Amino acid sequence: MFKRLMDRVDRMMGRGVIDEEFYEELEEAMLQADTNINVTTEILGELRRQVREEKITDPHEMKARLQKAIADRFRQQGPPGFEINENDITVWLFVGVNGVGKTTTIAKCANWLKRKGLKVMMAAGDTFRAAATEQLETWAERTGADLVKNLPGADPGAVIFDAINAAKARGADIVLCDTAGRQHSKENLMLELAKVQRVTEKALGRKADEVLLVLDANTGQNAIRQAEEFTKAAGVTGLVLTKLDGTARGGALIGVYDRFKIPIKLIGTGEKVGDLKDFKPDEFAAALFEM
Repeated sequence: MFKRLMDRVDRMMGRGVIDEEFYEELEEAMLQADTNINVTTEILGELRRQVREEKITDPHEMKARLQKAIADRFRQQGPPGFEINENDITVWLFVGVNGVGKTTTIAKCANWLKRKGLKVMMAAGDTFRAAATEQLETWAERTGADLVKNLPGADPGAVIFDAINAAKARGADIVLCDTAGRQHSKENLMLELAKVQRVTEKALGRKADEVLLVLDANTGQNAIRQAEEFTKAAGVTGLVLTKLDGTARGGALIGVYDRFKIPIKLIGTGEKVGDLKDFKPDEFAAALFEM
């Protein structure tokens, strides 16, 4: 956990010396925080170079450099935020395994977009879990968004197809599409997700504007496996990180971006509908040191 990492860094700094033992302990602490070995090696290599070239002797200065090194891993991830298609309906597909907070994230996005003055529609494409549709119904009422749903067990692609057509008819600006919380290890379910994407493209006449993979910040290295499988199946264009209100295994998130270079678009910081923020590398890195 990153909290333990930062506590350990603070204890190391109490020695007041930057030596080989300091680097070894820092490496061990970062690995225990689920940071990928290659990323850890690169970050420590950068720190060693800075210490050598700039003659840094203060461990607290080293901590500031470590924070900057983490933030720098995300700086070249592409344009921040989203673009709303002004000439056509904007469609976002939300994908991810069960329990990551996908349905709640859709509700938060609906609230955020409604506050921008946009007409929002939700598509209850997770037809395998009746509770998911019920959740969206509740959130649609709270946020003032429209909702398209079907009976439990209905074809998810058909629900999303109907929602896109309904959005055109009702003059909606954006459609937020839920999908089943598929386990990334089950190939047949991932193939079905690819089918949902094809149906969306058929309804729109083009690809969805965003395919957003929702990841639980506490997932650890399993997040890399999820990103690999969902990117392969659905062409993920952005990440949304949830549950950053607790002590997150943030090191794994550095590894996810380092490997896939998928932009992190939004972060969820709590359970309330307003607990959604744009991802900002410096704020994220600073938060890791405060956990």
